[in-house]
Amino acid sequence: MTRDEEIGILVAQMREGDLDLGAPPAEARAGFDALVEAIPVEDSFTFSKGDLGGIPDLKVTGPGMRDSGAVLYLHGGGYVVGNAHGYRGLAARLGRAAGVVAHAIDYRLAPENPMPAAVDDAVAAYKALVASGVDPSKIVIAGDSAGGGLTLATLVALRDAGVPLPAAAFLISPWADLAGEGASMKSKAEEDPSLTETALHTCAGHYAGADTRNPVASPIHADLSGLPPLLIQVGSAEILYDDAIRVARAAGAAGTRVTLEVWPKMIHVWHVFAFLLSDGRDAIDGAGAFMRKAMEG
Repeated sequence: MTRDEEIGILVAQMREGDLDLGAPPAEARAGFDALVEAIPVEDSFTFSKGDLGGIPDLKVTGPGMRDSGAVLYLHGGGYVVGNAHGYRGLAARLGRAAGVVAHAIDYRLAPENPMPAAVDDAVAAYKALVASGVDPSKIVIAGDSAGGGLTLATLVALRDAGVPLPAAAFLISPWADLAGEGASMKSKAEEDPSLTETALHTCAGHYAGADTRNPVASPIHADLSGLPPLLIQVGSAEILYDDAIRVARAAGAAGTRVTLEVWPKMIHVWHVFAFLLSDGRDAIDGAGAFMRKAMEG
């Protein structure tokens, strides 16, 4: 099967679904959880529940995944849906690619816990990971979609607090502008089979209220200087395309080292479908090489 056939089959299947992230939170969570639960997870990984700084944590171990370093994974879901368990497969693949254990946390969700709850939880988890004895230079923070924006906001918060920063960060299709001011919000709408401007607007309201341009919620507006190296991967067929482009431009202009990869025809967080997509597996492998190099110093 060619790569075009792989993504074509997936897009067709997604267009047949009825998931609506803009639905009432309980309904959106149930639909989203059912979707991610159906994604196969390799049986070579071991998952154990715990906590990091009081934040629920799912630790992933497996062959070749060292305890001397870690990937701290922040899941997507518009700050409203999603959980560590649902993203355990992606966190596991990223940890294996990086050669270290992975920790996927359950930060608090909106609207019950609006901004800055998610950032506070991610910061607490990172500090606890460092306090447990893991050298910051052997940690990478990674996240997808809202988790990608949260990764960036967490780095800014850690820097501002004077906390030693991780070796690098990996942002997958980051949602970094909750005001939705990127041109691709409309220009890519017909290509994107999973996200809509309306649903994102609803989620943004749950998390940030009317303050969607606040840098805590929308780190595209933050000072992005003094951050560790960033790898950003985005698909050409997603409405958050411009969020990734703008983050790379802003971070680069601020003097932060950035690698931006645009993957042709790929959809939002295609890495989740690595069991089906060759491009998903290749993107994760490439991210693994980036993370390994960063942790080697």
